[in-house]
Amino acid sequence: MLTLNLPAAPTPVVAQDHEILMVTNADLRESANLACWPVQQKFEQKLQAALERHGYRMRRAHPVNAERGHGFISSQREGSDLFAAIDPDAPLIVLLTAWQYSHHIAPSLVHHRGPVLLLANFDGTWPGLVGMLCMAGSLTSLGKNYSRLWSENFDDPMFEQKLATWLRDGAVNHALNYLHPVAATHAVMATEAGQQGRQVGEYILQHKAIVGLFDTFCMGMINGVFPQQAMVKVGMPVESLSQSALLVEMQKVPPALREACLRWYEERGMQFRFGSDGASELTREQVLEQCAMMIAMARFVKRFGLSAVGVQYQQGLKDSCAASDFAEGAIGNADRFPIPDEQGDIIWPDKAIPCINEVDMGTAIPQTMLWRLLEAFGQPAETTLHDIRWGSDYQGTFYWDLEISGAVPFAHLKGGIAGATGYRQPAMFFPAGGSTIAGQGKAGRFIWARAHYEGTEVMMHIGTGHAVELPSAEFERRRRATNYEWPLLNAVLDGVSRDALMAGHQSNHLTVAYVDEEHLETIFRAFVAQSLTQGIRVWVAGDAIKLL
Repeated sequence: MLTLNLPAAPTPVVAQDHEILMVTNADLRESANLACWPVQQKFEQKLQAALERHGYRMRRAHPVNAERGHGFISSQREGSDLFAAIDPDAPLIVLLTAWQYSHHIAPSLVHHRGPVLLLANFDGTWPGLVGMLCMAGSLTSLGKNYSRLWSENFDDPMFEQKLATWLRDGAVNHALNYLHPVAATHAVMATEAGQQGRQVGEYILQHKAIVGLFDTFCMGMINGVFPQQAMVKVGMPVESLSQSALLVEMQKVPPALREACLRWYEERGMQFRFGSDGASELTREQVLEQCAMMIAMARFVKRFGLSAVGVQYQQGLKDSCAASDFAEGAIGNADRFPIPDEQGDIIWPDKAIPCINEVDMGTAIPQTMLWRLLEAFGQPAETTLHDIRWGSDYQGTFYWDLEISGAVPFAHLKGGIAGATGYRQPAMFFPAGGSTIAGQGKAGRFIWARAHYEGTEVMMHIGTGHAVELPSAEFERRRRATNYEWPLLNAVLDGVSRDALMAGHQSNHLTVAYVDEEHLETIFRAFVAQSLTQGIRVWVAGDAIKLL
């Protein structure tokens, strides 16, 4: 008889009576983990105190690693090994105070039988709320039941009440009545705008909107990697491209063309904060490399007949060349350096090329759909995603700080190209540097959306909002509370409170497209009808339901 020779089982981690196991997940990059660790320590103490108020104790399920200088899980192997030792029936809190790579622990959480609470600090510094929304969306897509909770200091009445409920019942629910399901037979389909949206949806289903992605799975975002069947069903198949091919194509861009590209933006007023030390400062050479990337991306768009393009943005590429931010924001703008193909013909003149930041397919769907719809209506068609980064009150109103981690199309900024500043991407994230496109998001109305998947079915939340230009002192406060180098949009989501979005959103991202007030109702109705036509299950968020 054959015998098995498996590694010895690890020492089990078991929760005692009235004891809650705590795990914490963070980045793959140790530079980021070290920077974020002091905030995590502070909130572990706050959680310990909160649990003690309710008659429980917190037990760390994995030790702090003195040699590495932090106590985060920082790889999938590490997370898998940890969960192999955890009692699968133990109550578990995942405390998130920083950006985290969900795939480090999400596969193990799927197999955990005990109650799971995702707990985030609502803070802009190293935003656990962003990480929690990503983990929540990932677990939803994996079919795993979980609870979620968030708080600024772990001591407010809502936090105390919801924590007590979870400790008692093993689950906590939140009201999601801000989301209104829209049936495929909704009356909006019979309106003139609905019929126009249906035509655009049918066009995509017939002709396909091919999304070209240079690698996938950015920063552990399981919720951003859709099953291919889901993408095909909605008429948006993926052209799988390699970042190595992008690097090869960049090398073919001659120095003179790179210089012409950078000069074009400087002449139109963009300010680059250049220095001389490339290890910590932005250099001209870094931006020239980003110009080559934008030109190379556009050539792939033409070569493969793409409707949108995206770059994986992080691992691998960050160690090979300057960050992709400037290239992504600039290519997504209609007013753009004229990019020639190899024969000298200009690619997509005067048209934005939708750029799928962080190759998030959940934003690729609404970004590309909105681009096609807005183009069909003859409206400005720039789209972007934003992180749901943070938010706070100002003069009695809660304004979200929507902040993409690098660049937006210039058309989304106050002042356009002349209102943009290029800062070096933080060295803790991007050792090879590269310019951001930073500035204040312009005031105006917008449509927002985000798709997620359950099984192979695509779902989408769609709403409206209005962006504001806050006074300079308040805007500066918010920039300094987040990442100063990145563009910041301050906004109210119509009829959707802070806690409603935190309770029901299935991603750390929102897609945004500006639409003027005059055309908002028509385009919103058309977008809902377009989505339904493409076989997407739609929920309209907040006050936007009044437009239907």
